Amino acid sequence: MGRFAIMTMTDAAAERVREIVSARDGALGIRVGVKKGGCAGMEYTVDLVTEPVAGEDHIEREGAEVWIAPAAVLFLLGTEMDFETTKLRTGFTFRNPNQSSACGCGESVELKPADLKALAEARAAAAAA
Repeated sequence: MGRFAIMTMTDAAAERVREIVSARDGALGIRVGVKKGGCAGMEYTVDLVTEPVAGEDHIEREGAEVWIAPAAVLFLLGTEMDFETTKLRTGFTFRNPNQSSACGCGESVELKPADLKALAEARAAAAAA
């Protein structure tokens, strides 16, 4: 049976998730979400997961576990999560096809939800595979 993934993560993101989990007792992974805020309207959130919520979408790469907050699924469909260190910041980055614009600081984005029909079709295709 095929497994449908809302989003993907790079090797660098997976390595960082494993580092976060190994440094904290009881941590199983992280949860990615979105919230209203910032100058462009939405911000990504990353929280520690010690107890997964039943029914949440979940991705895994080489032992790195990431859950997706239910309210964020339509905003994160097709997103690739990465981790990068630059002169200005160190943190998770998101290449998101639903992003229509971002503010100059890169912390805040404008997101349009993906089409619910497209999500349903992608899940059905994965389940049939």
